[in-house]
Amino acid sequence: MEGLSIMKYQYFSFALLLLLLATCKAQLSSTFYDNTCPNALSTIQTSINAAISQETRMAASLIRLHFHDCFVQGCDASILLESTDTITSEKSAPQNSNSIRGENVIEDAKTQVESICPGVVSCADILAVAARDASVAVGGPSWTVMLGRRDSTTANLAAANSDLPRFTDTLRELIGNFSNKNLNARDMVALSAQCFTFRERIYNATDIDAAFASNLRNGCPQTSPNGNSNLAPLDTLTPNSFDNNYFTNLVDQKGLLASDQILFSGGETDSIVTEYTNSASTFNSDFASAMVKMGNIEPTTGSAGQIRRICSAVNSS
Repeated sequence: MEGLSIMKYQYFSFALLLLLLATCKAQLSSTFYDNTCPNALSTIQTSINAAISQETRMAASLIRLHFHDCFVQGCDASILLESTDTITSEKSAPQNSNSIRGENVIEDAKTQVESICPGVVSCADILAVAARDASVAVGGPSWTVMLGRRDSTTANLAAANSDLPRFTDTLRELIGNFSNKNLNARDMVALSAQCFTFRERIYNATDIDAAFASNLRNGCPQTSPNGNSNLAPLDTLTPNSFDNNYFTNLVDQKGLLASDQILFSGGETDSIVTEYTNSASTFNSDFASAMVKMGNIEPTTGSAGQIRRICSAVNSS
């Protein structure tokens, strides 16, 4: 009887664990705010569209912001936190420093949502929705955003340093980095880059189109730091649109970063680049799928974290 009781207890414990896991997973839902803030998504979309209408490049910046949030302790809006006496911002990580942008756009959207539903919609969810709306605004694909994330109460600079991909990573390092987040090679996407990240490549690399490199040198002096913050699009053909021309650039040896061109350099991702070059619809579909997967990286849910009143700081009480 004692053995039977132990087995029943173990079975009950296992069943309870499964129930808890199922409940946690169910907390992310596309209809999460339908009752508590039914106009949340339309309010966010209006705010994001207004920002992108003023600066088209903001679309890529918002997608990148969401990416850099999710890769560090999950999609919890930790990237938006400013440094305080107790918090060291993730923005000071080399992969973020002087390149992360769009926080003000998210804060503006948060302000608009707070005006209709105070304390209901998380910054993490606003960022996830903003990335989708940004894609649509520049002709990219749409996807169903799962909602119900909560905001973290701390940032993680160490994780930002270790978990975010670097522009100097090898192909194997890039694939491993994404794999650690349950993302595959098809999920690697391109965003904006700054001059200091590609200066070495446009002056010294041999696997780069000569005319392309020469043109980029005009805005990125070799010896002067004055051009460090100059921006260049990863897609030089149609930089203000969402399309598959980024991959055409790679085939033509016009990858801006070494970590871009390495995707088409005789390695295992060559076939994916070729496939995307030949089929924009395949790329769009895979991109949407990858964004959904990325948005599901370790979300903070339930009673964990908080719903921040402003996105740049934790609630004081």
